[in-house]
Amino acid sequence: MTYYLDFEKPIQELETKIEELKKLSDGGDIDLTQEIKRINKKLKDLKTEIFSNLTPWQKTQLARHPERPYTLDYISMMMDDFIELHGDRRFGDDPAVVAGIGKIDNCSVIIVGHQKGRTIKERIYRNFGQAHPEGYRKALRVMKIAERFKIPIVTLIDTPGAFPGIGAEERGQAEAIANNLMEISLLKTPIISIVIGEGGSGGALALSVCDRIFMLEHSIYSVISPEGCAAILWKKNSDVGVEDYARAASELKLTAEDLKEYGIIDDIIPEPLGGAHREPQEMAKRIKNKILTTINELQKVSVDELIQRRYEKFRKIGNFW
Repeated sequence: MTYYLDFEKPIQELETKIEELKKLSDGGDIDLTQEIKRINKKLKDLKTEIFSNLTPWQKTQLARHPERPYTLDYISMMMDDFIELHGDRRFGDDPAVVAGIGKIDNCSVIIVGHQKGRTIKERIYRNFGQAHPEGYRKALRVMKIAERFKIPIVTLIDTPGAFPGIGAEERGQAEAIANNLMEISLLKTPIISIVIGEGGSGGALALSVCDRIFMLEHSIYSVISPEGCAAILWKKNSDVGVEDYARAASELKLTAEDLKEYGIIDDIIPEPLGGAHREPQEMAKRIKNKILTTINELQKVSVDELIQRRYEKFRKIGNFW
C-alpha cells in the first residue's frame, strides 16, 4: 500500500479512482479504457504541477518518505558482487552505516552509506540511520582500504544526524566526526558523495568530504533539521508547530536548488516524477550513470591535484565575495 504525504492527497484520490475503474473494467462488459486514459493524463499533469512547486518543508517530508530507497536498496540495484565489511576494530559494528566493496558494471567501487530501517524492528536495529562513533570509524577504515588499492569511493548520505546519546558521546562522537573530516580530505583516491535523502548536520558531513557532491532532486542537506532549528529559535513555551518547521526549512536553504546556487553541491540528479520511491529502478540507473561518468572524469586527474582541488573546494564554501 502506497504511503501518501499530506500534499499528495489529490494524487491519492485520482490513483484510487483509476484503480477502481480498472477493477470495474476487468472481466466486465464496460469498456472504461478512454476514461482511464483521461484520468491518467489528468494525474500526470497534477503530479507535474505539485512536484514542480514544492516548498522546502514539503521537500523535507519527501526526503524522509518511508518508501524512499535507502543505501542497501541502491546497492542491490546498482552493484554486483557486493561484500559488506563490518566493524571499526576498536569497539564494534554499527548497523547505521553500511560499508563494503563491489562492482558497478566493471568498475570496482568502495561504497559507504547511512542505512535507515523500514520496519519498526529494523529501524531500532539501524538506529534510524543515526550513526555512533564506531560507524564513522568503520567508514574511515573501509575508505582507507580503498586508498590502499586505488579504488574510487562512493558515499550515500541519508541521516537525520549523528546519534547524540550518552554512550556515543562517551566513545568520542565529536572526535570521530572531526577525525573523518581530516583523514578523508587527504585520501589519495577519487571520492563521490550523493545525498539520497536527509543530509543532517555533522553526521552527514562526516561522510561527505569529497571531490564531487551531488544531491537527488528532492533530498535535503543542512546543518540542523527544521524541527531542531525551530525549537532553538522560535520556541513558544516549549511549543513549536508545523508552521515553525516550514519557516525554518525555508530559512535554512536546505534544498538541492538552494545549495547548488550557493556552490555547496556540484550538481542535482533529477528524480522520477513523484519522487525516487515511485520508480526506484530508474532512480538507481540515474545515480549509477552519474557515478560512472564522474569516476571517469576524476581518474584523469593526478592524485596531488585531486587533493589540492578537494582542499580548495571546501575552503571556498561560505565565501561569497
